[in-house]
Amino acid sequence: MPLIRKPGTAWADVYARCREVAPEAFHDDRLLNYWGDRWRRDGEPAPATSPVDGTAIAGPPRLTAATAYSAVRAAADAHRHWALVPLAERKARVSATLDALREHRDLLALLLVWEIGKPWRLATADVDRCIDGVRWYVDEVDSMVAGRSPLPGPVSNISSWNYPMSVIMHSMLVQALAGNAVIAKAPTDGGVSCLTLACALAAWHDLPLTLVSGSGAELSSVLVTAPEISCVFFVGGRSAGSQVAARLVDSDKRHVLEQEGLNCWGVWEFSNWELLADNVRRSFEYGKQRCTAYPRYVVQRSLFDQFLAAYLPAVRAVRFGHPLAVEPGQDGYPDLDFGPLIKDTKVKELNDAIEAAVAKGGVPLYRGSLDDGSFLPDQDRSAYLAPVAILSPPPSSPLFHAEPFGPVDTVVLVDTEAELLAAMNASNGALVASLACDDEATAQRLSGELRAFKVGVNRPRSRGDRQEVFGGRGASWRGAFVGGALLVHAVTEGPAGERLYGNFPTHAHYPEV
Repeated sequence: MPLIRKPGTAWADVYARCREVAPEAFHDDRLLNYWGDRWRRDGEPAPATSPVDGTAIAGPPRLTAATAYSAVRAAADAHRHWALVPLAERKARVSATLDALREHRDLLALLLVWEIGKPWRLATADVDRCIDGVRWYVDEVDSMVAGRSPLPGPVSNISSWNYPMSVIMHSMLVQALAGNAVIAKAPTDGGVSCLTLACALAAWHDLPLTLVSGSGAELSSVLVTAPEISCVFFVGGRSAGSQVAARLVDSDKRHVLEQEGLNCWGVWEFSNWELLADNVRRSFEYGKQRCTAYPRYVVQRSLFDQFLAAYLPAVRAVRFGHPLAVEPGQDGYPDLDFGPLIKDTKVKELNDAIEAAVAKGGVPLYRGSLDDGSFLPDQDRSAYLAPVAILSPPPSSPLFHAEPFGPVDTVVLVDTEAELLAAMNASNGALVASLACDDEATAQRLSGELRAFKVGVNRPRSRGDRQEVFGGRGASWRGAFVGGALLVHAVTEGPAGERLYGNFPTHAHYPEV
């Protein structure tokens, strides 16, 4: 029997619910920007389609740089007042916002499904991690801000589309909790409606948030270099991150620039293949569209046959498809590992890279088919890509040295420990890495040579939550580290001469992880 879209989850249904909840932010024809303590019909709405099935959805209302600067000045005015608000009141307002987010959790998650293609399980997890994580900060913030003060001006946030709630909104709420006014540029490729609803709920409780939309080329210069801005948070690729860093060269602004790295999973003197197979399967969550995904396996050549015997069944078991496609009468949502990629042009980019890698000598180990996915009859599938694995990608291929940000694995074979370390350090720094190794002492010794901020032994690593710190080594990170108390310290002033943990032009200072 053909699958159907889950009743009541059409984009029109979801947008109508947003209009009921926050009509001030969602008009019948467009979204609004929020700055200067009110929602504004400024900016030119950009056309947008959902990667799920090509449905037309609300696009970002793009501002000019001049209007964005007006928003920055308004945020600076709000900052002067908010910095004087007692901590107890800040905690109360943030807590009230979290209660509102919890009340509308399912609607926020449905927006994530439509805007960025997250399956329901992962969409709700993104919302829950935001709410639970910020609530932990509300409980713990007193000791974190003791002896500290807010920054002189607002904090600016420019982040990628893949985690609107657990990264962008989480950071904004903690920054406000610490006493700062906050500005965020909505991601251009997806997530603007989710952030609009979340900011509307925060505005009900008078949090000093600003949400604007626009292209990076148009707004980044304002949101990075405006003299009113005291700190810049950036999450995205190395190319865009380098442009942000270049604008900060002659500035003493506080900054947190989280950039990509090629996160690798090394396999050395290992035998627990059932454990590895489970990790392979889980690594495909959200189609590897996250900064801590593992797209590269570096495998001891003598173990390759056993690796392949574990890897192939695991990748064949990956479930993907339309995140809202269900059997008629089915309760709940589909249990998928991933849905679409963020847009169809990304699929073309990866398909071109795959074909070029194979043409230049890469060996196709596995190529899934869209026919194995769960889809509605005759739906647009242009933003979907089935899992792919390439052995020995050529050095000239982008798949050799860069994170694909899609369900594409590469496998590199090595014979010595030196080759293992060189292959795992191919991108000059990464956020995470892992080693599959039976001997703990060997694994710990090799871990010390890896250029990754977090290294797991027989387990993956991630950003972490609550007290767990996060950063990157090498070119994967610039500026202050975050997580736990470090996130609050990054957006507050401490004692004179304080050395924050992070990667800085003159030094690197690492905490225990």
